[in-house]
Amino acid sequence: MKLIVVTTPTFFVEEDKIITALFEEGLDILHLRKPETPAMYSERLLTLIPEKYHRRIVTHEHFYLKEEFNLMGIHLNIRNPKEPHDYSGHVSCSCHSVEEVKNKKHFYDYVFMSPIYDCITKVGMLSGYTAEDLRQANKEKIIDNKVMALGGINMDNILEIKDFGFGGAVVLGDLWNKFNVCTDCNYLDVIRHFKKLKEIAD
Repeated sequence: MKLIVVTTPTFFVEEDKIITALFEEGLDILHLRKPETPAMYSERLLTLIPEKYHRRIVTHEHFYLKEEFNLMGIHLNIRNPKEPHDYSGHVSCSCHSVEEVKNKKHFYDYVFMSPIYDCITKVGMLSGYTAEDLRQANKEKIIDNKVMALGGINMDNILEIKDFGFGGAVVLGDLWNKFNVCTDCNYLDVIRHFKKLKEIAD
């Protein structure tokens, strides 16, 4: 099962070092999600990440970055619902119901399905599915290796995500909560935590 990490919505000083270390530890894919931020900050971050890892980065904003930095692809969501005219290459998208996954997954390289559990980063965003819903969706081959689980994923439930038949787990709050951007300089806890998640995912 793939392990995908989504960046925090804001930039911080040690970010490039942490992302590089995550790739070194076997991170499959990074989603660069920086809503409503100037493109120049994303450009700067990408120049600080070794080029060899750019092919494993998907951007949610400023789609021209895909070509400019030879990234893996782009991700569509409510803010950016359409790929640029004449775009060809990897496209993923966000889905928020079993029905949406069923209707959309055939058009994309993979889709995010959320929120599987109550969100860690977005207060009040609660799980939209029961375990029975997810098992049924797997039985009907709606959940398969093209569907990545997002929302509230942590050490306690990542194994369950595997059992539900998802192709990957998308981690955000559970990982970045291990690092306080205001007070921490040492990011070993983030890397340690990632390694444990990766072990279970593999």
